[in-house]
Amino acid sequence: MSKNLKKSNTRWPLVVYDVIVYIIASILLLWIYGGNGNLTNAGSFQLSILGFICIFICRRIGNIYGQIWRYGGIQGYIRLIITDAIAFILLIILQATLSIERMSFDRALSLVCVNLLGAISIRMIYRYAYLYSNNETSKGKFLSKLLYRFSGLTTGTDKEVQKIKIAIIGAGRVGASFAEELVNDEKAVYVPRCFIDIDKTKAGREVNGIPVWYADETTLDKLKAYEVQEIVFAIPNMDVNKKKCLYDHYKNAGYKVKVYDYPTLYTAGSKRNLREFDIEELLFRKPLAVTNEQTYAYYKDKIILITGGGGSIGSELCRQLAKMDPKQIIILDIYENGAYDVQQELKIAYGNNINLQIEICSITHKKALEKVFKQYHPQIIINAAAHKHVPLMEHNCVEAIYNNVFGTKNLIELCEKYNAQRFMMVSTDKAVNPTNVMGATKRMCEMMVQSASLYGHVKYSATRFGNVLGSAGSVIPLFKRQIAKGGPVTLTDKRIIRYFMTMPEASQLVLQSGAMANNGELFVLDMGQPVKILDLAENMIKLSGAHDIEIIETGLRPGEKLYEELLMNSDTLTKTDNDLIFIEKDTPLSKEEIDEKLEVLRNAIESEDDNDAREALRSVVPTFRRPEEINKQVESI
Repeated sequence: MSKNLKKSNTRWPLVVYDVIVYIIASILLLWIYGGNGNLTNAGSFQLSILGFICIFICRRIGNIYGQIWRYGGIQGYIRLIITDAIAFILLIILQATLSIERMSFDRALSLVCVNLLGAISIRMIYRYAYLYSNNETSKGKFLSKLLYRFSGLTTGTDKEVQKIKIAIIGAGRVGASFAEELVNDEKAVYVPRCFIDIDKTKAGREVNGIPVWYADETTLDKLKAYEVQEIVFAIPNMDVNKKKCLYDHYKNAGYKVKVYDYPTLYTAGSKRNLREFDIEELLFRKPLAVTNEQTYAYYKDKIILITGGGGSIGSELCRQLAKMDPKQIIILDIYENGAYDVQQELKIAYGNNINLQIEICSITHKKALEKVFKQYHPQIIINAAAHKHVPLMEHNCVEAIYNNVFGTKNLIELCEKYNAQRFMMVSTDKAVNPTNVMGATKRMCEMMVQSASLYGHVKYSATRFGNVLGSAGSVIPLFKRQIAKGGPVTLTDKRIIRYFMTMPEASQLVLQSGAMANNGELFVLDMGQPVKILDLAENMIKLSGAHDIEIIETGLRPGEKLYEELLMNSDTLTKTDNDLIFIEKDTPLSKEEIDEKLEVLRNAIESEDDNDAREALRSVVPTFRRPEEINKQVESI
């Protein structure tokens, strides 16, 4: 059975071509070329037969004719060289042991080398013809016919497949790999026509036979002449400003713009793919990576409680922590469906290698919350449970204070009672000079955490970050739904700007800042430049391929700012070991001062009057301002 299998794997046309090459090499070196020590015709014939036997037996044993040379790489050619080297040694040994005429060492070496050169040349020509027969050009069509005539191989590109012609942005390692992947795959629906690169030194050269153009000199007419239909980005680390410029240029010209992913050290095992731009890439900035080995080591073997663990940020915190080999993760949430979803996701990913517990409980229900602390004795508590929707909290001020402020109070008290090691508060940039109830409650929580650092035994910290892309209730899912329905896309105001982060960025920031905290720090992140919501909406519409979706303004909602405060525009910030993480210098209030503020809020929410609760919140949070004041200042600029 193995004999038949081996026989079926042999490419006999290639054997015939190699025989022809060997005959030519033998005639040239053994008959036509005399040199020193001429051989008789009989001796030349004997040595030709002996050389043929040595070479082809070695090639057969080395499975040279079982390889698919159209995909051949350097390994295949090295194997061919090694087998012929062994054949040369065998030929020398047989000459010495058999009663036949001998050719000189240099002539034997020349015979093997010339034959090897011919064999390699045939294979390289064959591979070149195969690769470029995929191109829908006159050269490609000619090579396709040549392949069919000499090997019976045809790609069928002329009639069977209408390939999509693309220009690849990036003639580096990733772009070249992508192009090679396409030309090697006869079933690929894409064919590369050119490279576009931001490095001028590459212009005018070729990669795998495909021309490279300089980005600033690539005209739309030139692309049209090459019948380019889509543009594919294949530069992982392109400057974000240049990336945005090229994206806008080709998108406005009507091209589909895509991204080619290539596995890296951090995505080992992931599949390469061609895809649309992700939501995160609409920011056109390099994703921030803020975790490090020290962060991973800190959470290893710890019992960690995550409140709001089924929410957008909470669930991402669970995903990040699961990679750090904690002793146990306790997901606490009032919404059981979210907690269940993340539980199942992590069980599928980690199986029995993760100790995961789910507790359905509100942080406002102190008795139920204490039961969790008593049972698990968590070492690290991350508070991601909060009411966060700005307009909803404006109309539900009592509930916002009750949940966000007094829920946090419950956690602080239980952390002290059950000797937790660390409490980490998830905050927001809306807590900076807040203009809404949600932001004001978060600012109150920050003050409570900082105050607890003065009298408590637990290490406390709070972390602020901006809007999170794709989180529940954020603008991205809303825009997606509106675009899917054909529009219109609604903006409260086209002038609005916001700071954005991805969910992995936000969760990594919380984890690293918590790990580096000494006690009482208020961490903030340098999130770069803010993003205009209008630009975000326009880019999402472009990505969807729609052209007739209208964008309309609906007016600012209660408590909404035209812009969020510049977190980094402060003389009160100090640096940390991470260049992206800073500490806000803020004087903590005493326990007595915090207790007085909490008493004011408690009396207000007991009245069940949202207006009274709002005014009470305004009295205890000195930076709480009316949005009209802030927005009027912006409009006057």
